Formats: sequence, structure tokens, C-alpha cells
Amino acid sequence: MRRVGIGVLVVGLTVGLLALSAPSGAGRQPPPWVRHVLNFPGGISVGPRARLAALGVGTTAPTTAAPAVAGGTDVLMNADCDPPRPQNETSVAFNLTDPRNAVAAANDYCGDGFWIGATFDGGRSWTSVFKDPKLSTGARCFGSDPSVVYSLRDAAFYLATRCFSPTDPSSEVQVWRSTDGGRTWTDSFDAAVAISNIRPDGSVDASVFYDKELLAVDNEASSPRFGRLYLTFIKFHMVGPSGRSDFCPVQLATTDPSGDPSGWSWSHTAVVPDAPGARGLGPSANQWAMPVVDDRGALNLAYAIEECNTGFDHAFFFTRSTDGGASFSAPVRIDGPGDFVDNPNRQDLLPAKHARLPVSPSLAFDPTRDRLLFAYQNNVHRGVSGADLSLQTSDDLGRTWSRPVAIAVTASGAPAPGDQFFPWLAVDPAGTVHAIWYDTRNDPGNKLIETFLGTSVDGGATWTNEAISDVAWNPDRSFFSCGCFIGDYNAIAASGSLMYPVWTDGRNTPGQPLGQTDIFTDPGLGP
Repeated sequence: MRRVGIGVLVVGLTVGLLALSAPSGAGRQPPPWVRHVLNFPGGISVGPRARLAALGVGTTAPTTAAPAVAGGTDVLMNADCDPPRPQNETSVAFNLTDPRNAVAAANDYCGDGFWIGATFDGGRSWTSVFKDPKLSTGARCFGSDPSVVYSLRDAAFYLATRCFSPTDPSSEVQVWRSTDGGRTWTDSFDAAVAISNIRPDGSVDASVFYDKELLAVDNEASSPRFGRLYLTFIKFHMVGPSGRSDFCPVQLATTDPSGDPSGWSWSHTAVVPDAPGARGLGPSANQWAMPVVDDRGALNLAYAIEECNTGFDHAFFFTRSTDGGASFSAPVRIDGPGDFVDNPNRQDLLPAKHARLPVSPSLAFDPTRDRLLFAYQNNVHRGVSGADLSLQTSDDLGRTWSRPVAIAVTASGAPAPGDQFFPWLAVDPAGTVHAIWYDTRNDPGNKLIETFLGTSVDGGATWTNEAISDVAWNPDRSFFSCGCFIGDYNAIAASGSLMYPVWTDGRNTPGQPLGQTDIFTDPGLGP
């Protein structure tokens, strides 16, 4: 089953690429990042791979209303096109002065960019905006990996996106702003460009591809950097005709937003240096750079040591900046001996499922306990309970970390059977920790997915679990003909009175050849 899924993916990538590249002239070579995706099983994340797999599939303009089918207490958030196309890979943030207002975003395959949803009634109903990015040159590009935050200083939502093309080697990371609760956004031609491989003279450094951007904002009013935006991303450097990456380090861009986003000035820090590691591993091979600002105004950053050309992760590290991102502490390893084992499949395939399901970590800060919390998929007990979810915590600002505890558990506290993946953490103002994830524990075939919520009132030491989705669904039917992509993560945000669990859901898919997913929430849940 795994071989079939990947075979379909590779065929889809090749056919789609040829279809899009044909008008540009016979014999034109695709950018190095495309050759990397076609030749290597991992490294560059699944989002760009999925964009290639979807090429050649016709789309139409989005409609103005979402389909009616939801079921139970779940709310279908997004409008769609006709026929429907996938939305996946979610992010969500709420307005800190009015938690009834929240913004969520997801990749959208009706167009080149995103579905963006806004609610003003605590999640019971959502508006839909479909927005595509444009390169700073004005050319068409694809968006991927939306990351949404709310800035208390600016009374604004910010959304970060990649901007890339399978026929143009340009690669950028951009930021848009909304000052009306998510109804309208920065024009795509006026986005803030946080990083670009387009040189001032217009030439392009095709050897560089920017991946997996994530936003954080300093919302501590007493901080000297109140309102600063922090944007992490991974810099893939590729060499040779195959597109092999010889280093892929964590990078940071920072800005203090003021005026028109297109005029913002950005500072850049190499969190990890540009240097090849042994066999492509070592400190130069990174992914999943998770930024969180604590109540001291310091930037905390956790990341995975992941191979540059496969999806295999070796360890997790943590570092912290107390000077606004200009410099970072010496990295500390989070997982101890025997704590973590990644899925041995280099393509991040878990049993009985076609979609790639990576380690997908999440970092959060609990100001009531001065505690950092780090969650991730763990295969250390793979033979007994499948892919589990582990949580490690630090009470000394990342200098030392606890042993892992299980998040997805049975009533007895044992790790749940089946596979659990895509965890995301949120801590509400009272210190209750919330986690969202996908779970197959209720399917003897270990395939059908439900969305679960975990709650901990003791800082992550113990957990209760409940299924919050009303319908289980088959991921193999979820993405066009291959069922190969359901995103890389879910999202959750929690205020003192409202909770926003947001997930990708395939309950409405028609199956091949136009398998699709939608974005769901359950507004009936509260801290």
C-alpha cells in the first residue's frame, strides 16, 4: 500500500510539472527545488510536494457559501469551489481584546494560495476570503504553510506565507496584515517580503529555497520589543543537477511593523550556520523551527534535527534569544537517551495510510508556571502502541527538560493504541493545557481518522482525552487521486472563555479523482 501511494505521488508530480512547464519552452529545466522533490524522499516539506502533485487539475472560482453538510456539533468553516478542492494545513489565532473574533487560514487548492476565515461570534459562523500571493516581481506563485498571529500592539492579525513556483526559481517568505478582524488583507502586490532569493539586480539565487515559515509576536506590553514579529524558516541550499541539499539551517527574520507592509525593514539571524554536517546530518540539518515569545519578551525556539534529503528526524533542540533575535543561546537537546525514535520510514509514511505524516512538533509557554511545553509524534513504542504523542517540559527556560509523558492515553493512562499524529498545543490564561491531534485508536484497521482533544490541568503531567470530531474519515481519499497530503499540522488557540480547535477533515470527500478536504472546528468546546 505504501509503494502504491508513493508511486501515484511521483507520477502526479511528474505529469503535473510537465503540464505547467510546457508553455515555457521545450527542454527548460525546472528549478532545483523541484528536482529535489522529484529525486529525494524528504527534506523540503510536504506542502510544496503537494502543490506539484495537484498541478494539471482544473479549478474554478470559489463560491460564496460553504456546503451545508457538517454533522453533530462540528462547524464547517470554509467556502469552496465547484467542484470542491482540498483545503488543508491550518493555523488559528484570536483577538486578545475580543476573543469572539478569530482568524484561521489553510492551504487552498481552488487557487494558488489560501482560504482565510474570520469569526466574530466565537466560531459559530465564519466568513471566507480566498487570497493568492504574488512574487515581489509581480509574477504568479503558490502559497503554503499559513501561519497566523494576533498583535496586541497593532490590533492586527498577521499571516505569513511562502511564495514559490515550479517554473520560476524565485523563493520568498511574505507577511500580510488585517486591521479589521480578518475581513480584508494587504494587497498581494504590497506584501512584506521577509526574505527573498531575488537579488537587488533582479537575478535569482536558484540554489536557495525557503521552507516551513512560522510566525510569533511579542505581546508583552512591558517588553522593550512589544509588537515585534518573529518569523522562522528553513533555508534549503541545493547543489548539482539532482537538487540534493547539502545544508538546510534554521533562519530568523524580525521586524517592528510600521506603516505600509511593503516598506518594512527586516533583520536576519542565522540561528544555525550555513555549513554542511556529516553525511548531510548534524547541526546544519533542521526542520520544524517553532517560535514562542515568553512573558519576559524572550524568543524561545525549538527545532528538529532532520535530514536535508529525507523525512528522518534524529533529535530535538532548543535555543533562546533575550536580545530580540539578534543572538541565541547554545542549543540544548530536548530529548534524552532513549526518549525519542522517529518513524523509520524516510518518507514519513505510517502503516495503512498513504498521506505523509511527519513528526509535527509544537511548542507552547505556560506563564502561570513559567513552563515551556514541547509535543511531538514519537515512535519509541511503535511495536506496542503505534505512533504516540509525547510531551516534554522545562521549568528553567529551556536549560533542562523532563522525560516524555504520553498525551494520547487510554482511561488507564497508558499510551493509546493505533497512530496519533499532528499535535498542537495551547495554554489558556488559567494554565490549563490543551492539545489537538489526529487519532486512529477507534479503527481496528488503523486508518480512519478522528480529531481528539487532550486536556491537562497539572501542567502536562497527566491528560484526559476526548474525540471532538463527529465523523471518522479515510485519509487515502482526501487529496485528488493520490490521497498523499492532509497537511503537516493542525491548530488550536484557547482564551479564558473560548477555544478554537481547527483541523483538516475529509468527511465530505467524493474520493478519486477529486478527493478533497475541508476545515472544521467545534465551537461548543471551552476551557
